[in-house]
Amino acid sequence: MSRHAQLEMEPVYGFFYGLCRLAHQMFFRGDVVGLENLPRSGGYIVAANHVSHLDPPIVGQFLPTQVSFFARKSLWRPGIAAWWLDAVGTIPVDRDGGTSLDAVRRVLQALARGKVVIVFPEGTRSASGELQPPKAGVGLLACRAHVPVIPARVFGSFEAFGRGGKLRLGSPVSVAYGAPLSPADFDHPSDGKERYARTAARIMEAITRIEAPAVRVI
Repeated sequence: MSRHAQLEMEPVYGFFYGLCRLAHQMFFRGDVVGLENLPRSGGYIVAANHVSHLDPPIVGQFLPTQVSFFARKSLWRPGIAAWWLDAVGTIPVDRDGGTSLDAVRRVLQALARGKVVIVFPEGTRSASGELQPPKAGVGLLACRAHVPVIPARVFGSFEAFGRGGKLRLGSPVSVAYGAPLSPADFDHPSDGKERYARTAARIMEAITRIEAPAVRVI
């Protein structure tokens, strides 16, 4: 990671960024591939599958800059939780995965400033570990922002800490970043009223096509 990238992180975010990388190396050591697909400058969206609480830090810890995440509004409880969510730049959304006008505005402003935003098109964690249909909200954000979308897929996080399951330290978790999607790849204004839903479907399809990193034989 470059010195410039380190300076782009606010202190609280940078501290937890390093902590997450250390935890991954110690307890969930897996592979990461496709880092060459990440744009070197400008704002972009990373869209990933979601099956575990581990997914946000796993996807974000390999990006060489501070990123913004979404989280349910209900998590903003008085005390340390609300402070921490605000300190790391988390954007509140409705529980059902919808995006409020304020959230959309904040995302568009961040992307316009060259920031990176991570979204989970499925809206919530999959209960089965299988990919779920996407919400149209990610399509709205992608079409409005008109920035590249990087599809990403996390492998192993369901086994390590799936919804309703126990935390399994030592279970490897890997992440693969796919080839960038340009606005022309996912945004077809001719889709009419189905524009956002079909955009979300195209992004989810790109996530689906990503294959797990090859197992290395030592």
